[in-house]
Amino acid sequence: MLGSQRHRRSVMSNTLYYQPVQEVEGYCLPQFQTIDHQSCYCNNSLGSQFSIQSSLGRYSTLESSPPTGCCTVYNSPSIVSLSPSGSPMSQQEIQSYRPDLYCSPDNNHVSPIRAPCVSDDVKEFRHKLLELESAMLAPDPDLPESYETTLQVAVASPKIESWRQMMDAIPRRDLKKVLIACAKAVSDNDMLTAQWLMAELRQMVSVSGEPIQRLAAYMLEGLVARLASSGSLIYESLRCKVPASTELLSYMHILYEVCPYFKFGYMSANGAIAEAMKDENRVHIIDFQIGQGSQWVTLIQAFASRPGGPPHIRITGIDDPTSAYARGGGLNIVGQMLSRLANAFKVPFEFHGVSIPACEVEPENLGIQPHEALAVNFAFMLHHMPDESVTTQNHRDRLLRLAKSLFPKVVTLVEQESNTNTAAFFLRFLEALDYYTAMFESIDVTLPREQKERINVEQHCLARDVVNVIACEGTERVERHELLGKWKLRFRMAGFTPCPLSSLVNSTIKRLLQNYCNKYRLEERDGALYLGWMNRDLVASCAWK
Repeated sequence: MLGSQRHRRSVMSNTLYYQPVQEVEGYCLPQFQTIDHQSCYCNNSLGSQFSIQSSLGRYSTLESSPPTGCCTVYNSPSIVSLSPSGSPMSQQEIQSYRPDLYCSPDNNHVSPIRAPCVSDDVKEFRHKLLELESAMLAPDPDLPESYETTLQVAVASPKIESWRQMMDAIPRRDLKKVLIACAKAVSDNDMLTAQWLMAELRQMVSVSGEPIQRLAAYMLEGLVARLASSGSLIYESLRCKVPASTELLSYMHILYEVCPYFKFGYMSANGAIAEAMKDENRVHIIDFQIGQGSQWVTLIQAFASRPGGPPHIRITGIDDPTSAYARGGGLNIVGQMLSRLANAFKVPFEFHGVSIPACEVEPENLGIQPHEALAVNFAFMLHHMPDESVTTQNHRDRLLRLAKSLFPKVVTLVEQESNTNTAAFFLRFLEALDYYTAMFESIDVTLPREQKERINVEQHCLARDVVNVIACEGTERVERHELLGKWKLRFRMAGFTPCPLSSLVNSTIKRLLQNYCNKYRLEERDGALYLGWMNRDLVASCAWK
């Protein structure tokens, strides 16, 4: 029996050989500048920069392994190297097979991606799988028959069955299934399977294909970046040229117009503020992520037509200094734009810019004055604040307690309805896949697949978040969404009580959705509004006092 066990271990060790890497070469993606999170889900407190390589054709894919049958994996925590005989290769031999930089077939652009090249010869992989299975399940004359049967059942197991399913999914081009299998392999630290599936996925994804193909292209890059740096160096390793600020504003404006998500969030929050301030003469609004200031255009117009005349409005706009690039300048640009608008509508107006990260805000930064009715706005920003799972400072709850200490008349919350904050990597991957599939499908009904602007919108306004959710951990991961149920608990612990949105807000947003695809849906539950695509909730909005 001992001799048989040695034989099986020998077969397996000669089939799969793992060699640790002494120095991992950093994975590099093109980058783009931080953009305004008020108009797209792209801003974060680090002001980091990146984008995914765009192409109007198929996404850049990996070259096959050399015809010798050698298989080498680069850019991962371990290297799997097999010679034609199945024995380990020397570092010199490995180096001789290193592939060149890969070029996109559509624009001859040299991609910064170094191929994590595993042989894509499915027949060869199937042969190795059968060899491994045979070695594990071969009868052993030294074992009793009943014990041998039990052993076979135990090792015929979920691992081999999952490989069989993957082998079936690839010829069928079941992209979602292969993508999930690749993420599971990354989660299990199964580098051989992960790198093999990455090579297969690169033949299946496309930034100009169907929604799942486009999303998979960015999720794949997130998986590769995770293996290359485990998330800790992803922002630092993105060095490529950023687009001009005017281009970023254009991308954000396109997304703002083609999808109702941001308009829904802004309109619902503005409706709650207008309702709370209908009898006030002096209104102070604190916006913790003002971005371009576009949310307040419609509110100023609404106050201008209020019976009895408009109130005096003062807006305190908070924004991280790194957002200045996307805006084309500092917060003074926002103040000037809103002042001109207010002047045109004869609304008394003041603007106070606070150019510091939201997590550093203290009461003395806010310019609170007596005899003002206060509104606090958290639109698409609180999920960027680290909570108790990241730091003992827990800025997420600290900001809520800070807002409550100001005795506001109303506090508005708008957030993506997703659960990616404390979820483990694989569950977080599945949640991101489901959430962004709906988002990409909604874009698909409005912007043609071959349109370059659509590719730019998805890359600069969505892909960055996707990669951050997948590739980063700890403080480097700034996209940390929570479901509304968890936000409600946080607000209640800070001392707030719910403030149901008025029926007028609901009817106004319903009219808005008539201008969009009928697959969008609006639902009111427990005093909050949810905007979704088909059966998936995507944005939730509520108010507190």
